[in-house]
Amino acid sequence: MTHVTINNLTKIYPGTDKPALDDLSLEIPSGELTALLGPSGCGKTTTMKMIAGLLTPTSGGIAFDGRSILRDKPEHRGVVMVFQNYLLFPYMSVADNVGFGLRMRKRPKQEIAHRVQEMLELVKLPDLGDRKPSELSGGQQQRVALARALIVQPKVLLLDEPLSNLDAHLRFEMRDLIRSLQQEMGITTIFVTHDQEEAVVLADKVALILHGNLCQYDVAEAFYRRPATEEVARFFGGHNFVPGLSADGRFESALGPMALPQGARTGRGTLTVRPEAIRIGKADENTLKVRVSERIYLGTQTRLKLTHDEATLDAVLSPDAVEGIAPGDEIDIHLPRQALWVLEDVA
Repeated sequence: MTHVTINNLTKIYPGTDKPALDDLSLEIPSGELTALLGPSGCGKTTTMKMIAGLLTPTSGGIAFDGRSILRDKPEHRGVVMVFQNYLLFPYMSVADNVGFGLRMRKRPKQEIAHRVQEMLELVKLPDLGDRKPSELSGGQQQRVALARALIVQPKVLLLDEPLSNLDAHLRFEMRDLIRSLQQEMGITTIFVTHDQEEAVVLADKVALILHGNLCQYDVAEAFYRRPATEEVARFFGGHNFVPGLSADGRFESALGPMALPQGARTGRGTLTVRPEAIRIGKADENTLKVRVSERIYLGTQTRLKLTHDEATLDAVLSPDAVEGIAPGDEIDIHLPRQALWVLEDVA
């Protein structure tokens, strides 16, 4: 297993002034699976390519177990990258594709055959070794690409948008497979994705990169319960942001006084609460009377748009919880203290 350290990593492409990646620093513990999350063009794939040795950093460092790898050629880094489009050799059989890396390392034929069969069984394709990639589904091709990467037991596995080319019903299956293989083999893994759900489900920790900058690096729960900024909260589906003043364990705003959880930030700031954390009915604290301005059915959930004086809130609840509630109704809601979070006022 390999501990990855990224220090102040920056990449400025020729002919541009703005860095594609600006001063990124991460510590990725051995054996963990880390997601580089963000929209297209944010710098996440640039980061991955620098780790793989396909791009040279403008400045900064990358080290494996404390040793810099920047002078190592890509083939000597112990890194294997699985690309979004799989890049399987079309003229080779599945078995030959999977065993390619071991053949390049001149391992004995008997060992290669044994290891290939082991890997095909791991990725649940034990009987497809004789087929060509063109005879496989997209999900099966992705499994072959994973097997080809894992068979050489890399120090670090890089996955570039591993599920983006799969149909929705295959993504759940491949997500579970990637996670189980990574945990079973204990390989330090970094994957790039623009899909927050994918990152949350798969990763031990998530690095959210926006506009070339690292905005937050944390466990998945923190992005929902303790976002670093309003931009981070919005990226993860936050809708409720109310400016005001925090002092003595309470937040004063257009919502009135709200009791805060212990350790909440003090001073001017913005109160945020997840839409799904809002509850209907009265409680001992943080109860509001609101007017329902809109009701939107989402299938398994219903969204209510609520107003209180000059403040607006979105609530997402089960259809049963809002049965009989219509636009124009006045209802009581409460905001659980532990669901509240105060964002720093950056204005």
